[in-house]
Amino acid sequence: MSILSKIFSNARKPEGFFGRMMVNGMNGGSHAKMAEWGLSFVDIAKNGDILDVGCGGGANVARMLERCPQGTVKGIDYSPVSVKKSCEVNAKAISDGRCKILEGSAESLPFGDNSFDLVTAFETVYFWPGIEKCIAGVRRTLKEGGRFLIVNEDDGLTGNNEKWEKLIEGMHTYTPDEIRTHLIAVGFRKITIHTDDQHHWLAVTAEK
Repeated sequence: MSILSKIFSNARKPEGFFGRMMVNGMNGGSHAKMAEWGLSFVDIAKNGDILDVGCGGGANVARMLERCPQGTVKGIDYSPVSVKKSCEVNAKAISDGRCKILEGSAESLPFGDNSFDLVTAFETVYFWPGIEKCIAGVRRTLKEGGRFLIVNEDDGLTGNNEKWEKLIEGMHTYTPDEIRTHLIAVGFRKITIHTDDQHHWLAVTAEK
């Protein structure tokens, strides 16, 4: 594996020094702008119950906590580095009982059926193994009428996807049509595709 592959593979699962650098970077810059753009497509109730799958450095958990001051936000990530950073960023909300960060996988979400009003996945579905199983798990945890928001930095239509997929092991950049197909296959409805033509960002909303 090349040094570049070692560095950028931390986008999939942050580990060690480069992993810490990666989660710090994910909490700001263009990632922050893209996250705000993606969140503009969902309504968040002030008392909502929210789950962020692949919570990374915890910045998006913090953004959603601000939007639901009487609600709760949980985050889950399979990287201990990410979990540690997310806990640091959201320490006050965790202390207040409004936030919980867990180490775990999108393949087996440790939450009960019908638990959340909204589940989000920012820049993470690229790395979900058996994506329909993972999406089905998300749907299980949503309340009836709950929403799933997927936000990706690349819409899979730029031609850059092959470069990144070669560089980062286990990565697949999904096109809008591919994501729609997987969502329909597990029972999601009211699927809406949003794209930013300048940045080639992709946001998808779907309802249980």
